[in-house]
Amino acid sequence: MDDVRAIDDLIARLQTQFGDRCTVNSDIRERHGRGESWHPAAMPDVVVFPHTTEDVSAVVRMCTDTNIPIIPFGAGTSLEGQVQAVHGGVSLDLSQMTKLIAINASDMDCVIQPGVMRADLNAQLRDTGLFFPIDPGAECTIGGMVATRASGTNAVRYGTMRENVLGLTVVLANGSVVKTGGRARKSAAGYDLTRLFVGSEGTLGIITEITLRLHGIPEATAAAVVAFPSINAAVETVMDVIQLGVPIARIELMDEVSIDAVSRYSNLNLAVAPTLFLEFHGSPTSVKEQAENIEAIAMDRGSASFSWSDKTEERSKLWQARHNAYYAGLALRPNSIGLVTDVCVPISRLADCITETKEDLADCPMPAPLLGHVGDGNFHVCFIMDKESPEQVAEAERLHSRMVERALAMGGTCTGEHGIGLGKRELLVEEAGDAVAVMGLIKKALDPKNVLNPGKIFTTDTPES
Repeated sequence: MDDVRAIDDLIARLQTQFGDRCTVNSDIRERHGRGESWHPAAMPDVVVFPHTTEDVSAVVRMCTDTNIPIIPFGAGTSLEGQVQAVHGGVSLDLSQMTKLIAINASDMDCVIQPGVMRADLNAQLRDTGLFFPIDPGAECTIGGMVATRASGTNAVRYGTMRENVLGLTVVLANGSVVKTGGRARKSAAGYDLTRLFVGSEGTLGIITEITLRLHGIPEATAAAVVAFPSINAAVETVMDVIQLGVPIARIELMDEVSIDAVSRYSNLNLAVAPTLFLEFHGSPTSVKEQAENIEAIAMDRGSASFSWSDKTEERSKLWQARHNAYYAGLALRPNSIGLVTDVCVPISRLADCITETKEDLADCPMPAPLLGHVGDGNFHVCFIMDKESPEQVAEAERLHSRMVERALAMGGTCTGEHGIGLGKRELLVEEAGDAVAVMGLIKKALDPKNVLNPGKIFTTDTPES
């Protein structure tokens, strides 16, 4: 009863301060209780839409004073249950914080609010000759990308969010505001707090401003599609390209199951075979040289065809199809749910890891397309499960665990980009061991009442009363 009174009192205070930017509408709450993951929805008690750092600070102070959880929300595209309100509380939807605060073209950086969408940011930057290259595929907010340390298709050339965030403004659990990092390209001033918050999934603080590193729009761009006789030939081509130092911008792998699903979903006429999607950035001459070099490598590995184009519409269609791969997989089985895995291994072990994973999938009782950002050793299997079948869910979890065990044994990680959330908490313990306790000490120091996104990353998850 005390908990009910506490949340009712908090909702009344929030409604007084935020008016129609605070809602208990059940449809809105339901949308804020789930992302794109297979985990069961868990609705918040109330949703608030802040516009400023001061708004966020006010909500956080109220939640901390009453020991009520607060869960940051962006576009709802997370894949590991990061936005589920497992203990109820306040969903803090940052999607209306969309200001582009500053563009510093000469220094190739910008300052934005966290609700800015990746595609919208690049549309606003176009006239400057700059762009933000990190492209996880989903229509996501930059704040969400920071929170999960996202990467995606361009990471092989431009790095991940870790390398491209220069500084942050963060609201801590007590409502205070700190600024980390800055616009200088390097600093040795104290602890690197920026990297601490990048990838913290809303458990240490709520990000309200982001300073990003930008890059010049390449003079020329071309894309290529290459089919191979086997998955091993495709992966060995990737390893050759990386080890020879070809400055590839994107190199994406899809197995025969994935390419078939993508081709049908996006109306492409692609051979049903293990396939690489590639993209080259640079001058017209260097782009041509990159394409010719990789064509020679691919032919040596048994590829029968290599087609590439520098036409914008053809490239856009190709990459849109790649970005829709998750939905293409779900279309293989109507009314299904997807458990998306996310391991990453050293490039030298990539062929072994994928080959052994494919052997595991040979007897899988459900569609299981494999694809990934293989230029940096990161790949995924999406288990397309019958949501009414506990047996399929259990089998998908078993095969996922085997993937992670294999990746860890090869010096890899249980997640290259999706984060921990609800889905990988036990796997984090397997990977990090006693270091998880150190993470817990940091969490306890910054959020002693455990009100910031409780239940995520750590297996001990109950907010303190």
